[in-house]
Amino acid sequence: MPSVEKLAHFLSSAGLCAAGVVLLGYGMSTDWADAVLDCAPPGSELFNGTSSLKTGLFNGTETKIRCPRIDSPGKPVIMFDRLAKIAGAPVILHALVVILLALALLGSAGSILVTLYNSFSNPYQTYMGPIGLFTCSGLSVCVATLALILYVSNAYLGKMFQTLVKADEANVNLRDPTITLKAGFFLLIPYICVNLLAILVVYLYVHAAYTRRKEQEKPTEDAPKEIMMY
Repeated sequence: MPSVEKLAHFLSSAGLCAAGVVLLGYGMSTDWADAVLDCAPPGSELFNGTSSLKTGLFNGTETKIRCPRIDSPGKPVIMFDRLAKIAGAPVILHALVVILLALALLGSAGSILVTLYNSFSNPYQTYMGPIGLFTCSGLSVCVATLALILYVSNAYLGKMFQTLVKADEANVNLRDPTITLKAGFFLLIPYICVNLLAILVVYLYVHAAYTRRKEQEKPTEDAPKEIMMY
């Protein structure tokens, strides 16, 4: 029967990983950014129209006011369809973000299974031991951090929002957008934190168990050879 201390550490770690899955799952389904771009008709420098975008990872809406000459309130935007119309870095980076977040979810699922398994068994020296948790949660942290960086790069440097507008109206003139990052993006930060905490909780237990084992072995190592012979 596992000790109360072991159960507490591993079940707490599993709970943290499960909380991370909830955070990331909700984050992937909600808005990631809003953007407002000034529009002008082709060949004109009179930016008297706007395109307002509300986007998630997979879909969003666009509201046009004289952009370039027509109004279009709340038009649906399917992210990959729009971005794929103008092939280039924006669609590639956006696809990478989604793939990395899917890998993060897979890593979190693996962490939950490993921690639950370790709560009631003792596979310390195998990949199903604590090293499995460190690997899965570490993978989740790394890919989620990379997804965060790639999304910001795509939004601000990759001109993702300009691409979304031009895919619908190729000849419109645009100014740099005013971008506001939303809840879906910021939920990556607590997701990364809970995975790091999940690693820390198990590491503290493993370190304490290792220290106790070494202390129990020490008297035998220090005993006189004459006594050890008997």
